[in-house]
Amino acid sequence: MSKLYVVATPIGNLEDITLRAARVLKEADLILCEDTRVTKKLLDKFEIKNKLDSYHSQSKISKTDKILSLLSEGKDLALVSDAGTPTISDPGSQLIKIIREHMPEVEIVSVPGASALTAAMSISGITGGDFTFLGFLPHKKGRETLFKEMAESDRTFVFYESTHRLLKTIDSLIKFCPNKKVFIAKELTKMHEEMIIGSAEELKEYFKQYPDKVKGEFVVMVAEGREIILGLN
Repeated sequence: MSKLYVVATPIGNLEDITLRAARVLKEADLILCEDTRVTKKLLDKFEIKNKLDSYHSQSKISKTDKILSLLSEGKDLALVSDAGTPTISDPGSQLIKIIREHMPEVEIVSVPGASALTAAMSISGITGGDFTFLGFLPHKKGRETLFKEMAESDRTFVFYESTHRLLKTIDSLIKFCPNKKVFIAKELTKMHEEMIIGSAEELKEYFKQYPDKVKGEFVVMVAEGREIILGLN
């Protein structure tokens, strides 16, 4: 029976790859990745010589058909994203759905590892396990509704944000969640990793003072807390 391994890869520091992930990537007949150039850097680091093929949000139906064909031939495939755990806010989830619908006999195996979501939560200091993960927020439709939901709920909300939309998101948090505590985890596991904590207004002032900090990949957490202190790692 063919297998599809869903393999988590480092989100920054390449040493965070697991021994199992490295072995699976070596043994797979083909590695499916978002960007072959990104994944090749990881493989080169660990001297893994294997075939790569792209699978991303713009992949055509013919690419999916090719993957199904390889699985029907008994090939073992590995699916990775550019960083972190595939299918979490990632187009790989669609591929998993298609395989489960059309080839239920294929064994889908998780090879767990790094995730920006859990990495950020682990160093945030937020107690309890009750939170809502939103992935990447919608650009337009439903965006304001989500901020209103954050304002009205006692639950912690966690989402990913890009360099280009971070300041706009902070402005929305100032408008809808002025009394909430906001944690921003920046460039996790990388050289310039930071945890920035404060009210939305304080964070806006911080990024005004240090505009060069509005670069990188961000995990944003919005939680209850009126006693807010700006903290930097």
